[in-house]
Order: sequence, then C-alpha cells, then structure tokens
Amino acid sequence: MSFTVPTNLEAEIDELITHYPVKRSASLMLLHALQENFGYISPEATQWVAKKLGLQPINVHELVTFYPMFRQAAPGKHQIKVCRTLSCALGGSHKLHEHFCTKLGLDPHAHGLQTTKDGKFSVEFVECLAGCGMSPVMMCNEDFHEGVTNAKADQIMGGCK
Repeated sequence: MSFTVPTNLEAEIDELITHYPVKRSASLMLLHALQENFGYISPEATQWVAKKLGLQPINVHELVTFYPMFRQAAPGKHQIKVCRTLSCALGGSHKLHEHFCTKLGLDPHAHGLQTTKDGKFSVEFVECLAGCGMSPVMMCNEDFHEGVTNAKADQIMGGCK
C-alpha cells in the first residue's frame, strides 16, 4: 500500500484514538482528519483506517459511502457547494446548481461531487448551510454567499483565481 500519512497527522490520530473506549468508535473522526488533510478519502485511506483500528476495510468503506460529507474523489481547487434543502430548493437552488454545472461543462443531473477536467472547480449539492432566510445559499471554498442569483454566481466564479 503506497498510502502514507504524515508523521504529525498520525501522531494526532493516535492521540485521538485514546479518547474512545473502543477503537472502532474513532472511525468517523479519523476519516474527517484524513479528508481534511488529503481532500478526500481514497481506497488506500479506507484501508489505512481499517488497519489502524483493527477493522475490515468494508467496515470503513460503509461509513465513507453512507455519509455524504465524505468525498471519494479529489475536489477541484475551488469547491462550490450549493444548498439543496427545502428553503434553498424553494428559493431556486436547483436552478443555481444547474447554472454552475452548465457554465462549467458538468452534468446538472449527476449526483455527488463533479470536478472540471482542468481540476479548477468542483460542484456539489450539500445539505443545509444554515442560511435559510436568504436562499439560495452556497459556499465557494470557505466563503459563504446568500441570495445567490445567476449573475452573482458568475461573479463568484470570476473571482476564483
């Protein structure tokens, strides 16, 4: 297995595991730590977590595929997240998602994270971003945007260098 975790991250993970009476209980926290470091959870990362916690790889793979916050593919440099929950859906988030996908040459009907061929942008529908009163809302990387129109979406994409 060619997957390597940086020494300082592995030390943090080892310390984190000590907070749980049963190693398996640390699974989600380890996956979060690895995704934060690598950007996504690769099959090799899944195997690494399983070995670290004394589990079968399928036990970890089940978590990665069940929880929508875990990505199984590398995201683009600029990650566009469009809220799809009720308030935003009523406010036009599906049209906003379609606008981003069309502009970037992605499939507006595909599920999950999509990344442009050049790796510059990723687009995905996500659950509530907690801006229900100003829908539709989105994030570009860590920047939160409310009341996003197609024109505002174009400005946001244009500002990504």
